[in-house]
Amino acid sequence: MPGETRTAAQAAEAVGCQIDQIAKSILFGCGDGCALFLTAGGNQVDAAKASALAGAALTRADADTVRRITGFAIGGVSPVGHKTPSPIWIDHRLMEFDVVWAAAGTPRHVFPIKPSDLQRITGAEPADFV
Repeated sequence: MPGETRTAAQAAEAVGCQIDQIAKSILFGCGDGCALFLTAGGNQVDAAKASALAGAALTRADADTVRRITGFAIGGVSPVGHKTPSPIWIDHRLMEFDVVWAAAGTPRHVFPIKPSDLQRITGAEPADFV
């Protein structure tokens, strides 16, 4: 993309889609690793619901943890290709679209994908966590 796509709003504007068509990769610290929540761009993760799904108290993962677990910097975390596997959940809202857009590893790269394919390749479990 010619501009940054660090935020869901920036990404939606860059690709010309609805903000909820942006699949945000939201990571929380969970023990020695992370838990990943693939969230529609306009939604926010509810910490209590997310912790209940993970079966543990979650903390916001800092930049160093995100880079160590995923190999990506915050603002460009792809939902796939992580250095260390994490449990993954996907927002039901993303499944309502024919195509969603996700970060592709940098703050300037995104890729389109069918939500069913995103769920399949990540192994994400659909859940209510927003």
